[in-house]
Parts: sequence; structure tokens; C-alpha cells
Amino acid sequence: MTEKDTYKTIDVAPEPVLFKEKNSKFFGYAFPVFDEERVRSHLDRLKKEHHAARHWCYAYQLGVETISYRANDDGEPNNSAGMPIYGQIQSFDVTNILIVVVRYFGGVKLGVGGLIQAYKTAAQMVLEQAQIIEKTIDIHYLIIFEYKLMNTVMHIIKERQLDIINQKLELNCQITISVRKNEAETIFDIFNRLFEITIKPILLKNQ
Repeated sequence: MTEKDTYKTIDVAPEPVLFKEKNSKFFGYAFPVFDEERVRSHLDRLKKEHHAARHWCYAYQLGVETISYRANDDGEPNNSAGMPIYGQIQSFDVTNILIVVVRYFGGVKLGVGGLIQAYKTAAQMVLEQAQIIEKTIDIHYLIIFEYKLMNTVMHIIKERQLDIINQKLELNCQITISVRKNEAETIFDIFNRLFEITIKPILLKNQ
């Protein structure tokens, strides 16, 4: 059985959505993110933009093969905001994504059940508005060889339709290629068997 080597995410942030419940306003945002620094950047910006709001609740998931996530209630009752938002990330099966729901309190308490439903709905609405795309899980390899072997290396790259990420073509050449995960072992073996050619994997930050 072939191991799954694709994942779903978003490339661009969709337009924010607005959900209203008993005079409270819930603004839903979604952003593509690859690290916690980018998460903090989006949160800081939204707190400035919505400085009069009461809560900035969020959830994010990072990674493709090794997953990390966080859900934050930001002062709402435990598990009434962050986890319902994260539940929608799981429901839509997306990763490398941050969803923030900004709440303006309308003077009427919603209760825990009402809050769960409101935060879930705002997260669902923004994900429905987002353009969700499928990407392949890729492995990057660095190939090191002398210039005299250029034709051999390039022939394999062209024949196997491999993507070149960057290259340094001098007396000692280095080419970084991107290989779909399901084909990675085969490609590694092809280059690894060749005399005077070194191939080694490069760890990708968002996987």
C-alpha cells in the first residue's frame, strides 16, 4: 500500500468572516503559517486592529509529518473557544494554518455551549471561504559531484522529471532537488549507486 504523501493547506488568507450571536460579534480569520513566530505576528496585528475587542481566541497546526498544535481560549471558559476552533482545523483536515476568532462582547452571556457553537461556526465559516489546496510532501536532496559528471546528473533529473530548487555549478557542483516522498527512496538509490556522486537529505522546516 502506497503511503499518503499529500496534505491540505491554504496558500493565501481568505477574507475575514463575521458571525453574530446575541449582540456578540465573532470575526473569523485564517492565515497560512509555518512557524510560531508567524503566528505571533498575526496575533499582534489583530490585537492592534481590534484593540476594542474582548477576546482573541485561536488555534493553529504546524507541520506535515511531525504535527504540533495549540488551542488558546484567551480568557473564555476552558475549552469553549480554542478547541472548537481546532476541531474545525481537524474537520477540514488542513495544516500549516492559524485560525483566529476575535470576539466583541455584546452584553449578553452565551454560556459555555453557546460559546462553543459560536467559535466553531466562525472557524467553519472562514475555512469554507478559504481556498484549500492539496500539496505533495516533498523530500529535498543535496547532490554533490564534480563538473565532469554534470551530464549524468542532469540526464537523471530530466528523465525522472525532478524539480531543481537551487544549484551551484562550478568545478565542484551542488544541486538541490525536490522529490515527492513516495519516490524519494528510489531517487536516492539511483544517485547513491553512482560513483563519485554524493546525495544527502535536507531537513525541511515545515515537515
